[in-house]
Amino acid sequence: MANKFYAVKIGKTPGIYYNWDDCKANVNGYPGAIYKSFKTIQEANEFMGYQNDISLNAETTKTNKSVTIENDNVLEVDRNILKDESPFAFVDGSFNVTNNVYGYGGFLIANGEKYILMGSGDEPEMASMRNVAGEVLGSQAAIKKALELGLSELTIYYDYAGIEMWALGNWKRNKKGTIAYYDYVNSIRHKISLNFVKVKGHSGIDGNEEADRLAKKAVGIE
Repeated sequence: MANKFYAVKIGKTPGIYYNWDDCKANVNGYPGAIYKSFKTIQEANEFMGYQNDISLNAETTKTNKSVTIENDNVLEVDRNILKDESPFAFVDGSFNVTNNVYGYGGFLIANGEKYILMGSGDEPEMASMRNVAGEVLGSQAAIKKALELGLSELTIYYDYAGIEMWALGNWKRNKKGTIAYYDYVNSIRHKISLNFVKVKGHSGIDGNEEADRLAKKAVGIE
């Protein structure tokens, strides 16, 4: 367990970090950065404005929980995920510049079953968001699948901050895709508990690497 939690409200990648080095990397040289350290995850979440958050070891309720994993020991991250029997998903987005196709890839694991998540599109306004369009659609696809399976909770592992920030309303939404994503998450809050966990992209975490490969495959990048 971390001795301190570093909450970056305004910085390169807002979120909650477990060590000073990761926090420093996200605030150094960033104009107007706002950040603060806390002794508990609850205090950090209150500072970030995450509503009704509870610690990872507390009883799950139908609300949103949020943490950030910035861990160089990626094997330890994978090990912790495998120990947890609760449903989880990895999602990622991609964009093919040759045909302006955006897409998402990932998977959801629940009750010992693995469900592959893939999709793509080329609607012009969404395509203007490039891979970000795939990122939010991937998260939305994971939530829809969880609801389809009748799950009461889902942890979503992601590497792009917008997955969490737009879902919780912490980032301004000025694109069709981000507005629709927030509206969807807000409409199902009473049905499922969503936990958001940020991991480092392209750092060897198996789930993240697989989601990346599936996202590229979805847009025709092999």
